[in-house]
Amino acid sequence: MTTPLVEVDGLTIEFPAEDGALRAVDDLSFTLAPGAALALVGESGSGKSTVAGALLGLHAGTGARVTGTVRVDGTDLATATPAALRRLRGATAAMVFQDPLSSLDPYYAVGDQIAEVYRVHTDASRKAARARAVEVLDRVGIPDAARRARLRPHEFSGGMRQRALIAMALSLRPRLLVADEPTTALDVTVQAQILDLLHELRQESGMGLLLVTHDVGVAAESADEVLVMRGGRAVERGPVGRVLAGPTHAYTKELLAAVPRLDAPRAATAPVTGEPLLEAVDLRREFGRGKARTAAVDGVSLSVRAGETLGVVGESGSGKTTLGRMLVRLLDPSSGRIRYEGREIGSLSEKALRARRRELQMVFQDPVSSLNPRRTVGESVADPLRAAGVLDDRAVRARVQALLERVGLDPDRADRYPHEFSGGQRQRVGIARALAAEPRLIVCDEPVSALDVTTQAQVIELLSSLQRELGLALVFIAHDLAVVRQVSDRVAVMRRGRIVEQGTVEEVYGAPSDPYTRKLLAAVPALDPELAAERRGARRALRDELAAA
Repeated sequence: MTTPLVEVDGLTIEFPAEDGALRAVDDLSFTLAPGAALALVGESGSGKSTVAGALLGLHAGTGARVTGTVRVDGTDLATATPAALRRLRGATAAMVFQDPLSSLDPYYAVGDQIAEVYRVHTDASRKAARARAVEVLDRVGIPDAARRARLRPHEFSGGMRQRALIAMALSLRPRLLVADEPTTALDVTVQAQILDLLHELRQESGMGLLLVTHDVGVAAESADEVLVMRGGRAVERGPVGRVLAGPTHAYTKELLAAVPRLDAPRAATAPVTGEPLLEAVDLRREFGRGKARTAAVDGVSLSVRAGETLGVVGESGSGKTTLGRMLVRLLDPSSGRIRYEGREIGSLSEKALRARRRELQMVFQDPVSSLNPRRTVGESVADPLRAAGVLDDRAVRARVQALLERVGLDPDRADRYPHEFSGGQRQRVGIARALAAEPRLIVCDEPVSALDVTTQAQVIELLSSLQRELGLALVFIAHDLAVVRQVSDRVAVMRRGRIVEQGTVEEVYGAPSDPYTRKLLAAVPALDPELAAERRGARRALRDELAAA
């Protein structure tokens, strides 16, 4: 009988809290065989990342109370000496974290950081360590690895930084890779590339994989087995195909029901008629000077009508956010025209322009950075009301409470600060702030990309209900085609600053004409593991087709 690579028995982890102790993990047991892949799946706060940290002994010295048994490759982490734990981390087990920017030192070249990790655990010379860094960067698909090894983290894209972290983890050839939400912040095509890479590395090296994710589709793409967690406890475990095809626990069924799918039935929508509310004609926006000048948006034309949702999809760097900011006049176009209710915005008086700007609002991707941490959420929501100068303080406070209640938040929490809210709640605050100006159009820039699937579904339903109630026009910017299909009437696909395909949801999803659109569709995770395997082959073929185009 094969000895398990990972053995977890009765693991319980508690953290100090004001009212006693917070139990993050509660009597959890599981094993992972050498070369196997297990996905820990659940919502934010379910205890997934806490378990992942326990496999490398990361809770030691944090004040956490850890009971039960955790063995990795035969090493009992509870009794291991500090020297044994250092040998374990890197050489036996390595971890890839969710946010590569917080894991990489901004002051040092990426290659030097990988080389340093390699030298700490081996007797390698500086030259040999640098050579190993270039080797693993090349293996994870970093183009021109020898040159890029000398670059700093900010000079890498998000996907490249995540590849660099995987390269760092692979440098010591570990037997276990712990990947904590490795694709959450990445667009759908880069996510697919990272998942394909992890699959290839497992096949080559025979390493075990513990994957932490809130995305059930990611688990289907990458794991042999899935363990569903809720409130620190395991509620269901089994082969990924069996659990996803026939879940037995109500919570697992709830998670699966919240996952946006390309094959899910769509509610019938009445065609939106009438003149466009907002129209963009040949928009272009350039950044930089001289030879470094580049066009982030290049000749884009589109329109959106009242009550309609226009989805804008594309990879990171395709120009989606720049376009969205121009539509609400947070950025001025370098050339082109924007018409609102048939009138060109550039021809309006300053007073009329201020009024129009109130009617065009934006919900941002990251509510943490768009909300002032030193001000209460009530004060942030009140800003558009105070700027209008119509209501007195008492009326402003009443309106703020009504707005918070409208987006599903307790109005009595208006005096709380952003850090006291969850990610989904902060996004609701951002929506309430946008609604305060009584807009007619809202641009939603990746409003659900950082949220788990159940919270994502709640925010999408909130936006849909507000649109039905208020007749809002929505421009929904996202990299996830399954989400965009769920919410949109029409879709525009962007690549390198241009729209490569535009049409109704049925046209774009049913018969995509551009290979880039087909590539995006092939990158959407499938809940069927067999279909996921087929798509890996299709993605390789599409990448080759696009590279040749």
